[in-house]
Amino acid sequence: MRFCRPLCMCLLILIVTGCHEQPTPKMPPIVVTVVTAEEKEIPAVFEYIGVANSSHLVEIRARVEGFLDTIAYKEGLLVHENDLLFQIDPKPFEVALAQAKALEEQQAAFLWQAQRALDRFKPLYEKKAASLRDLDNATAQALSAQATLDAAKAQVMQAEINLGYTTVRSPITGLSNQAKYREGALVGPGSEQQSLLTTIYTVDPIWVDFNVSEGDILKSEVMSSQGKLRFPKDMNFVIEAVLANGDILPGKGHVDFADPAFQKNTGSMTVRAILPNPKSILKPGQFVRARLKGAIYPNAIAVPKRSVMQGKNGQFVYVVNKDSKVETRYVTPGDWYQDYWIIASGLTPGERVIVDGVNKVLPGMPVTVKSSEETSTEPTS
Repeated sequence: MRFCRPLCMCLLILIVTGCHEQPTPKMPPIVVTVVTAEEKEIPAVFEYIGVANSSHLVEIRARVEGFLDTIAYKEGLLVHENDLLFQIDPKPFEVALAQAKALEEQQAAFLWQAQRALDRFKPLYEKKAASLRDLDNATAQALSAQATLDAAKAQVMQAEINLGYTTVRSPITGLSNQAKYREGALVGPGSEQQSLLTTIYTVDPIWVDFNVSEGDILKSEVMSSQGKLRFPKDMNFVIEAVLANGDILPGKGHVDFADPAFQKNTGSMTVRAILPNPKSILKPGQFVRARLKGAIYPNAIAVPKRSVMQGKNGQFVYVVNKDSKVETRYVTPGDWYQDYWIIASGLTPGERVIVDGVNKVLPGMPVTVKSSEETSTEPTS
């Protein structure tokens, strides 16, 4: 019994010692990368959905009635100015021209005869061998013959014009549409539908029409009055056309027309840009994204889009304070530029915004900033 008590005490000490919790090792701070908020001039790029239109559309119409003999162009391809498009049967018009010329010659003969008679009556009247009435009649006949000859010459000219209309040539260089009629069809100016033969579209340069909403215009004007947005001189924006596959149409354009009135049904203003299109990449009716460049956001702060998060109280970013701890900053994002979000309010210059590691941190948590990756906000133009 003497040895049992010390043994029990030893066992109790061992049990208590074995059940004691070991201290949890302290976790190292989360490693994050940041950008330093700085005020900079950032390009302001506006983008709208636009549709391409021919800068010069011409409807080719028949101006005389006749049977279509020839379709001389390749439908859908480029035609050049003065290229032959259609040939209407010229034979009836050649006959009409020949008749008009014969009538002209006949009237020329009548004029010669009347002039000769007048020339004979003048000396007879001076010798009092003919009356004044006879002279007046001869003079009237000569004048009438001259007028009739002039009318005959006009008929010849009209017949020549009509004959010329049987040969239909392209007045411009552009892309051709399909022919509305085939060889042998009767065409003519009788009706709008019957007269239309085809359409030619000038595509170099090409127009891009887009609509700017009233809200966008008013917002831009307010920002400009507050010094937060600066437009290019004389509103001379540079225009880019972005195709459906993301490619940018080679060459830059400019705005050449803005409707002075808003459309009542859409509350928007129609704007037209003109762009070079030498390879006919852009076709009429094609949709593009029209980018307007040239404006500037002066003294703007921009942060990468991935650093801005959405919370129940609004959008926010995490910043690292001077004690290397995380703080929340609720912000008001403005427009986007490339991969950056322009911050309208909520950030001050010099604050360090967490970019990588935002999903691992919480407010108040200490963090370690990778100094080698700490950068300032520098979106490229």
